[in-house]
Amino acid sequence: MLTQPLSATLSETALNAVTVNDADAGAPAAQPLLQLRQIRKSYNLGQPNEAEVLHGIDLDLAVGEFVALIGPSGSGKSTLLNIIGLLERPTAGSCKLQDKETSALDDAALTGLRGRALGFVFQFHHLLPAFSALENVCLPALMQEGHVSAERKAQAQQLLTEVGLQDALQKRPGELSGGMQQRVAIARALVLRPPLVLADEPTGNLDTASSAEVFALMRRMHAELHTSFLIVTHDPRLADQCDRVVELIDGSIARDERR
Repeated sequence: MLTQPLSATLSETALNAVTVNDADAGAPAAQPLLQLRQIRKSYNLGQPNEAEVLHGIDLDLAVGEFVALIGPSGSGKSTLLNIIGLLERPTAGSCKLQDKETSALDDAALTGLRGRALGFVFQFHHLLPAFSALENVCLPALMQEGHVSAERKAQAQQLLTEVGLQDALQKRPGELSGGMQQRVAIARALVLRPPLVLADEPTGNLDTASSAEVFALMRRMHAELHTSFLIVTHDPRLADQCDRVVELIDGSIARDERR
C-alpha cells in the first residue's frame, strides 16, 4: 500500500518544477527542458563500413512531460537515448539540457550534468547485489556528492516508503521480486530529484501484473513530482497510456503525437 502523496513531504521539489500549465496564458513559453536540433550519429567514421544511424533528429521535451519513445529494433532508439543521457556524443547537431549546450562540455562536466539533471531506469535493474535496497537508492548521492548525508538517506527512505518498500529497506536485491527490484531502481533514479528520468524498457523484464504496477508507479511519481519521463518501450499498451508518443523509424522521427 502506497503512503500519503509525495507532495506532502517533497513539496519544494514540486513547487520548483511548476511548468507552463500554471503560467498565465499570455506568458512566453517556457524553455524546453531538452532541445535536440539536427542530431546525427555515425559509427566507424572514415571507414568503408561507416554508417549513420540518426539522421537529423529535432526533438523538444518540456518540463513535466511523460513521453514514450517507440520504434522497431534497429531504429536508433538506444542510440538516441544514449545521446540524451550524455553517454554518447552526437556526430553533429545540438543537444541542450536545461538550456546548456552539451557539445562544448568536457567529460567531467558531462558527468556532473548527468548526475544532476538525469535519472536512469533500465530493463535490468542493475542493482548491486551486495547492497541493501536503501544502500542502492543512496548510490547516486554517493557518486555525485562523495558521501551520503543524513538528508539524502532520509530522502531515500521516504522514496522507498512511497514505492511500497518500507519493510524492505535492508533487504538485498536477491531477496526481492523483479517488480520490487524495479521499484528500488525507480527510487534510485529519483533520489537526487532530477528533472528528467530516462527509462529504457523499464517493464520489459516483468510479468504483466508487475509491469502494470511499475508503470502506474512511474505515472504517480510524474504527477506528484512533475518529473519529466522519457520511456523507451516496445509495449503498445504502455505507449498508449503516455501523454505523447514519439516514433523513430530508420533513424528519423516518423511520428510525434500528443494524446
